[in-house]
Amino acid sequence: MLNEIAEFEAYTGAVNYTAKNKYDSTYLGRFTFDTLLKFEGLSRVLTIIARGYMFNNCTEPQIDYTRQAIQAWCSIPDSKKASQKEDWQFKTDFRNLHDAFPELVDKNGCGWYYRHVYNVLDFIRNNPDKVMKVALNHCEGIQKGFDNEWRKKVLQFQVPLFAINTKGAWILRFDDILADALELGSLKNCEITFTETEMQVIEAATPKGVPTEVLSTLIAYYRANKPEDSDWVVLLVANFDAYFGNTSFSRKWLNKMPEDIIQRQKQNYGVCRYRVKL
Repeated sequence: MLNEIAEFEAYTGAVNYTAKNKYDSTYLGRFTFDTLLKFEGLSRVLTIIARGYMFNNCTEPQIDYTRQAIQAWCSIPDSKKASQKEDWQFKTDFRNLHDAFPELVDKNGCGWYYRHVYNVLDFIRNNPDKVMKVALNHCEGIQKGFDNEWRKKVLQFQVPLFAINTKGAWILRFDDILADALELGSLKNCEITFTETEMQVIEAATPKGVPTEVLSTLIAYYRANKPEDSDWVVLLVANFDAYFGNTSFSRKWLNKMPEDIIQRQKQNYGVCRYRVKL
């Protein structure tokens, strides 16, 4: 979560679709099933991608170019049924961007994310002995409804900020992603170090059964992202799950964090705010 450059590469480069055993989720890449099923954590994913393209080898932000990049990443071939609708205002098939972004969308309109999802499904089906039973159950659920749900999501991304009808309310848009990317700037690799005394405190405060890395990462991320005008930092719970490679972070470890160090507000939609006292 501190090395945004590596994170960008994980969202746009090659994924190692493999697993050593049933507890190895390498084949998921930097994602969890909650992202694949519920699209949790996509805001950060898309913002990291946008920042990577917006400020890459240029002195001025490339807004239009970046919009095309995230469109290409999200691309899904239009269904025949959808393409015949008279009120088809936005498209979901961005195969026309293949020449500009061959790494993000292929000639058939299959974007990076769309291809990743089906590569995951192929791995699960072909290696049932190397995945947990819950993965096999998720595989069936994703296969049945992913195309339709992802196509609807990509359409929502394109709703104008000032849409007057309700379909534009409380949703994530490409415009939101571009605005966040402009504010956050280029990708960073933040190296946060702790003193020997701080590490002793962290190790002593880490609850039993929780890796020390969890508490230290939360503190480091807080220090790297704390704004000047607030003591609170947004904790992207779904993305931390993906960083640690499983949902133990959100479902087990996070609730065990020492309250005298990690103070957290109520969580909604995979995010919450927290502050660190150390």
